[in-house]
Amino acid sequence: MTFCYNRTPKLRRNLALLFVLVGTAGMDGCKKAADETPQPVVTVAAEHPELGEISERIMADATLSPLAQAAISPKISAPVRTFYVQRGAKVKEGQLLAVLENRDLSAQALDSKGQYTAAQATFEMQTKAQVPEEFAKAQLDVDQAKAQLHLQQEIAASREKLFQQGAIAGRDYDTAVAALAQAQSAYDNARNHLQALSNVSNEASKQLAQGQLSSAKGKYEASEAEVSYSQIRSPIAGVVTDRSLFPGETATVGSPLLTVMDTSSLLAKVHLSQTVAQRLSLGDDASVNIPGIDQPVAGKVSLISPALDPGSTTVEVWLKINNTAGAYKAGTPVRVSIAGRSVPRAVKVPLTAILTAEDGSKSVMKVSNDGTAHKVSVELGINDGDDVQITKGLNGSETVITQGAYGLSGGSKVKISKPGAEGDEKE
Repeated sequence: MTFCYNRTPKLRRNLALLFVLVGTAGMDGCKKAADETPQPVVTVAAEHPELGEISERIMADATLSPLAQAAISPKISAPVRTFYVQRGAKVKEGQLLAVLENRDLSAQALDSKGQYTAAQATFEMQTKAQVPEEFAKAQLDVDQAKAQLHLQQEIAASREKLFQQGAIAGRDYDTAVAALAQAQSAYDNARNHLQALSNVSNEASKQLAQGQLSSAKGKYEASEAEVSYSQIRSPIAGVVTDRSLFPGETATVGSPLLTVMDTSSLLAKVHLSQTVAQRLSLGDDASVNIPGIDQPVAGKVSLISPALDPGSTTVEVWLKINNTAGAYKAGTPVRVSIAGRSVPRAVKVPLTAILTAEDGSKSVMKVSNDGTAHKVSVELGINDGDDVQITKGLNGSETVITQGAYGLSGGSKVKISKPGAEGDEKE
């Protein structure tokens, strides 16, 4: 089409208006085409919430620990003379596991035993021979001094009468009086010595002999203990799980020489919040999923800590499982499930239906009658590992997306796949 610019002004205005009308019609056509573009439909799995009983399953991760464990360290430093067990050996409580070099200790024990034997003999002599003999001699001295005193009393009395009659000189009477005083003094000394032996010396001699005997006995028992320290015995029944040295190498004080574990039962120790732990009781049923074992292993709650862990403010709970066959190994990471409370009539949906926002709030995607997905905020109750209780937000009549809700926005068109038709939808 060719335009000539020397047209009249009226003609030029009519042509401009024609172009504007044509352009407007074209834009309306494009907008209408865009509006008629079909919205994509997302295929999801959905179902109605189930109404029924739900039992709580408390899930947590743990590591299997032995029922008892002893890392045996020697009390003396000495070379290992002999080992009587290897790693993996089953042992009994008190069983001899190894012997350290102890010939020098045995010699010291023999010397101490000799000193103890000599102390026993001395004690027997002092308590059964020497002390009674001294006491008897002191009693004899008292008797002799008393007899001598009685004799001197008679002599002094006789000479006093003769002196009064003038039959003897005064010097003879004075001599008798002096002899009487000496006899009285000798008697008093003998009697005091006997009393001292009875009250003090006899007991002191026994205590001295007893002290010497006890000292010798203590040294002997200490030497025997040193010898016993060279014999390494198991404090518990179990299995030897570690043996760090070979014969001839030196075992040192404080370094584990052997490790024995009682694995007849194993403990799965988990840390739970205080509110969850308060709902548990000793003897509650539990199950433990162990890698490599097809079926969960039954267990029981055997301990609930009476105090919170100061670092994590959680409560430690022990689950005990039987391992008499030795099929499970200590140190294995496991997943545990503990049976908690039950709700007889609950609105529940699969755990896969729950969406968690960044702020921790929970929601589900509900499908309306026109096939549009809408987000609904919910509050959760207990769960059994598969389903979760909805305490607020659903009444059970809704259709809730259980698979494929992640990433959907409100207002999205969805198509509910039929059970068993997932492969057909993908094709």
